[in-house]
Amino acid sequence: MQSFTQLPGHRPAPTLVAVGHGSRDPRARATLARLLDRVRELRPRLDVRLAHIELNAPLLDDTLTALAAEGREAVLVPLLLAPGYHVTHDLPAALAAVPGLRARAAAPLGPHPLLVEALADRLAEAGWTPADSASAATGVVLASAGSRDPRSAATLRRIAAALGDRLGGVPVVAAYASAAAPTVPEAVAALTARGRHRVAVASCFTAPGLFAARAAAHAPWIAADPLGAHPALARLVLHRYDGAARARTGSPATPARELAAI
Repeated sequence: MQSFTQLPGHRPAPTLVAVGHGSRDPRARATLARLLDRVRELRPRLDVRLAHIELNAPLLDDTLTALAAEGREAVLVPLLLAPGYHVTHDLPAALAAVPGLRARAAAPLGPHPLLVEALADRLAEAGWTPADSASAATGVVLASAGSRDPRSAATLRRIAAALGDRLGGVPVVAAYASAAAPTVPEAVAALTARGRHRVAVASCFTAPGLFAARAAAHAPWIAADPLGAHPALARLVLHRYDGAARARTGSPATPARELAAI
């Protein structure tokens, strides 16, 4: 497949700016740094930088200003799972504030089969087994941050449905830590009312933080870790980057069959 280490005409490929939300949890920045180390291993010559919308340095505004001063181009890859205020407002506003920078924002990470792969693996690491997939007593709550943007909830429902298919038809209910319903406890109660008494919580968060910890605390059975530096997530970051870079250069799209090689 075509990768964007170097663009046609020998121009350097745009810098990949991975944009995290930011967190007061010190593990969050370290986790995202490990994820980007995996991205660099997959694309060694690509300039990959981490930036945050708030709370942690480097902040996105500072990173974009530095790239403009360096004369670089950039593709912003939000380390966020669904559309919401940060994706639809904060990222475009940050780009508009640096008019001298040639840049564009990629799509959020979900929905995508690579994301579902990472979610399923994290559940398996927490103790989910093939027998659980075949059981009539199990269910899964897909926990995420939440947003008032209806497109976010629609995306999380698609991810939940895909995860349920991946797990062999187990019911998966999307739930939210804030701004949307149902909450994780409400989703657990809904599954229990359907006879699903062994409920796992899948963590649809890229890194540890307050919301991820709260969601895990409500798990009546097992709780998966955040996605973190999962290899499939690193491949997905590059897939989103390449898609945005192709859109900028007018290169042909990558066939779906090539995703396994990303």
